[in-house]
Amino acid sequence: MKHIVGKTILIIGGGLLQCPIIETARQMKLRTVVADMNPDAPGFKISDFHIIMSTKDIEGMVREAKRFANSNPIHAVITSGTDASMTVSAVANSLGLPGIRYVDAEAASNKIKMRKRLKEHGVPIPDFAEIWNIQDARDALEFLKFPLVMKPADNMGARGVIKVNNREELHQAFKHSKKYTPSGEMILEEYMEGPEVSVDALTWNGNYRITGIADRLIEREPFFIEVGHNMPTSLPIETQKEIERVMFAGMKALGINLGAGKGDIKITPTGVKVGEIAARLSGGFMSSYTFPLSTGISLNRAAILIALGEEPDNLEPKWSKTCIERAILASPGKLISITGLEEAKEIPNVNEIFLSSKVGDIISDPTNNIEKSGHIIATADNLELAEDTIKKVNEVLKFESDDYYSLNEKTIHQTARKKFGKEICWVCKVCDGSDCASGVPGMGGIGRMETFQDNHKALMEYTILPRYIRENVSPELNCQFLGKELSHPIMGAPMTGATTNMNNAIDEYQYALTVLQAFRETGSLAWLGDGATPDKYLKMLSAIKENNGEGILICKPRADEGLLRERLKESENQRIFAVGMDIDAFQFRTMIPKNQQGPSRTWKELQRIRSFTNLPFILKGIMTVEDAKMAVDIGASAIVVSNHGGRVLDEMPGTARVLPGIADSLKGRLPILVDGGIRSGMDVFKMLALGADSVLLGRPVSIYAVGGEISGVKFLLKQYLDDLKNCMNISGSNKIRAIMKDMLLKK
Repeated sequence: MKHIVGKTILIIGGGLLQCPIIETARQMKLRTVVADMNPDAPGFKISDFHIIMSTKDIEGMVREAKRFANSNPIHAVITSGTDASMTVSAVANSLGLPGIRYVDAEAASNKIKMRKRLKEHGVPIPDFAEIWNIQDARDALEFLKFPLVMKPADNMGARGVIKVNNREELHQAFKHSKKYTPSGEMILEEYMEGPEVSVDALTWNGNYRITGIADRLIEREPFFIEVGHNMPTSLPIETQKEIERVMFAGMKALGINLGAGKGDIKITPTGVKVGEIAARLSGGFMSSYTFPLSTGISLNRAAILIALGEEPDNLEPKWSKTCIERAILASPGKLISITGLEEAKEIPNVNEIFLSSKVGDIISDPTNNIEKSGHIIATADNLELAEDTIKKVNEVLKFESDDYYSLNEKTIHQTARKKFGKEICWVCKVCDGSDCASGVPGMGGIGRMETFQDNHKALMEYTILPRYIRENVSPELNCQFLGKELSHPIMGAPMTGATTNMNNAIDEYQYALTVLQAFRETGSLAWLGDGATPDKYLKMLSAIKENNGEGILICKPRADEGLLRERLKESENQRIFAVGMDIDAFQFRTMIPKNQQGPSRTWKELQRIRSFTNLPFILKGIMTVEDAKMAVDIGASAIVVSNHGGRVLDEMPGTARVLPGIADSLKGRLPILVDGGIRSGMDVFKMLALGADSVLLGRPVSIYAVGGEISGVKFLLKQYLDDLKNCMNISGSNKIRAIMKDMLLKK
């Protein structure tokens, strides 16, 4: 091949994935011209010449290529790992270089044209519809059956690709996909079950050759994130032959008869089908790294030779190894630190570690294959050893993120709304019970939800009075509860029934762990309930134990005192922080179907139940001065002023109406907590001013736990605490105990 030395090749794209083909061209002693719109493109640093031009600006690239060729003849044009096939074809045709027809490159780039061409030639594909607007999508449901996939017709890297499971998800999927289409053209197609492979192939002078098949690892539905791939495939030989047949048929249908073909192929229950076929070498590190490391074949060299009009050489494998690529997915948030990189690179069998995120970047949960933090490539004698290498890297290479930066209220609400379902919770802008999706069971209140609504209304009847002529204050939110130092006065109310009340939006045990950990990490406590199901308390205690005992169990007032004794003693054995009973739930609607309802009890009966444990014992459900005083008499450690969120009886007063009288009557004899209608840090301030020592937060916590998990709950608490601190600043309160009733004005 001495006659190719000194020839010039134009490489479209100068990014990370194009650097290997640039290096290969240099090793072949070719002069390299790299075109990219980024003046700092890494490919420019290793090329002989560069052209600053967008790879998608076809006319501009043709113009600049001709201008360059006037003084420096170009002998070949190629790309790798980027969707620039149309640009390559246009430049090749304009300069009379080897390449495919422009119309064929267009068919291999636009998914609608691709599907139509493949269908005309009988190549197996999923059913599909061309989509320009939401009505097109709805009309397509007449012949397309769920599940479906919505995607842009003119983008790559899984940008805008989303699974649609039902009609309710269609509009949101349309909006997501629309953001990623330059032309506005989209495709809605049948979802294909089964494994997926990535295929590289070459074609020249009537020859077609599969050069590599890799198993793709796709996760994170409804999006399609490739978290890695394995080379070679583990599929049976018979299946590989069928993949080869379908791939070649697709390339021929699309007019890919010179150069490279890259296919995403699905092995479905009804046979092998084409996801897409592009007229280029694959991206995702396959053609440049995993294939040559697995076989010893330089696919870039072969493709360059074909682009020069030559026969490819050395296409027989030199060895057979397993090479895998795995994505690095840093936790969402602001990336604070990356540690262990150099140590990870020294681990045997590690070939490369590429980082695409840097300290200071804001990391989001990926919705496509571009939004990853990096990639690890490892080669070994078998898959088990290669995967063990990746495991060792992940034990050493650490990404630390501040999760607050990745969250926003809109995303959390959208996620929660989707998981709850329209029959359970609409995640209203103001959660005040006025427009609730469900009652009890569910997230709503009993009856007409007047008690639920009055919790909010009672708080809205108060406004906060500012005081400005005074000494400056630096508010401190720390407080005490039953001898324990807390960083702030907000605790998580006992919420159970993820199945009964939340439509399985979150696993019961996972919900418990989520709220426990979120409150502990912010310096406070979460409370759990034992629920209507008789043995659920064991799950709750297990979650508290996993949280180092930092939690409180509130039990239902069951008729069988033996069941209560069992719960309180086991809580004591587990050494949790405190226990209690919600005395208002003796006729709670979710208890009745399970025959777990209990009676109301006299103060002597409650005194006996209190004697079952040495742990701090809390009575929840106090709504009158008389009950509050008797709670003191029976030896309660604290009380919660609560109407159970309006879930026990309609037409009860909001808790903010009865709290001041109860607080005045007890005069600090035991801690008073309150829940009901608290929807902001301002509401927290009002409850503290009305006499509460701390507050419990219920429905908002469940919404943010479902919508954002631990980070979501912490995000919510930060909002409330920022508001609370601002109220204290405005009113002149330097400590929680300094918040007084005269700082409020009743309307």
